[in-house]
Amino acid sequence: MFIQRHWWAVLYSIFLAAFTVYLALDTFVITQVYTAIPETESRGESTAEADAEQGSEAISTYTELVVSESSYSDGNIQITITEYREYDTYIYVADIVLSSPEYLQTAFAQNAYGHNVTEKTSEIAERAGAILAINGDYYGVQEEGYVLRNGVLYRSTAAYGQVDLVIYNDGSFAIINEADVTAEELLADGAQQILSFGPALIEDGKVVVSEDDEVGKAKTSNPRTAIGIIDDLHYVFVVSDGRTDESAGLSLSQLAEFMNELGVLTAYNLDGGGSSTMYFNGEVINNPTTSGRSIKERSVSDIVYIGY
Repeated sequence: MFIQRHWWAVLYSIFLAAFTVYLALDTFVITQVYTAIPETESRGESTAEADAEQGSEAISTYTELVVSESSYSDGNIQITITEYREYDTYIYVADIVLSSPEYLQTAFAQNAYGHNVTEKTSEIAERAGAILAINGDYYGVQEEGYVLRNGVLYRSTAAYGQVDLVIYNDGSFAIINEADVTAEELLADGAQQILSFGPALIEDGKVVVSEDDEVGKAKTSNPRTAIGIIDDLHYVFVVSDGRTDESAGLSLSQLAEFMNELGVLTAYNLDGGGSSTMYFNGEVINNPTTSGRSIKERSVSDIVYIGY
C-alpha cells in the first residue's frame, strides 16, 4: 500500500540514487579517450633502442654517461637526488641542470589525452623513456583548466580563478591566472607546457602561500609534489612522503618554505596525496600512499619528466 501511494517518491529516490552513482563513476572511474597520441610523437623508446636505430651518432651522445644510485650525468642532463628530513617528513629533491629545455617534457597515461585515463607514474615514465619523473597535475578528473603538453593544446576552457604554471620553449617558468590570458595566447607566446593544479608556492623568490592556504579539502599535512626553477635550465622536482608513522607530510606553507631554502625563484604545487611519486633510473624512490596503510602508487593521468 505504501508503495502504491508514494510510487512517485520511490521512483524519484531510485532515479536520484542512480544519477548520483553515475556522477561518481563518471568523475572517477569511466574512461573516455579524447585524443590518442600518435606513436611517432611518443617518447616510448628506450635509450638502447634509440641508440640502435640512430647508430654511432646517437651513441656518442652518451659517451659521458655516469650513473649512480643518486645521480645521473650524460653531458646534456645532470640530476642529483638528495633525501632530506624536515618537518618530521622524508623529502626527496631532484636537482636538475639541462643543456637544453627540450629535455623537460610531459607524458600522458596510456599515451592518450582523455577523462579518467590513468596509469602509474612509473609505467608512464618507463614507456616515455624517462630518466626522472614525477606525477603531474591529474588533469583527467577535471572538465576545465588549460591542458597544453609538449607544445600541443588539448583543452582551452578556462577554470574560474585557476592559477597555472607555464613552461615556455626557452625553459623559463611563469605563473598565470586563466582569467587573464587565453591558452591560445600562451601557446602563441611560446608556451610548451601548462600545468593546472596549484597553488603557486613561490614567485620572484618570495613565498606566496600562508599557513592557512590549502588545496580544496585536503588535510594540512600531506604527501606533496612540486616543481621549481632556480636559474636558467636549473630545476628542482620535490616529492615528500606523508600519512605514515615515518613521515607526517607537509603543509603548503612548509613545502614553500623548504623550496625557498633551496633557492627556488618560482615554485608550483602539483597533485599530491596518494599521487605523489618520484621515479628515478627505473625505480620509485619515495613511498607513495593514499591511506598510509600500504605503500603503493596511485594511477594518475600524466607525468612531468626529464629524458630524451
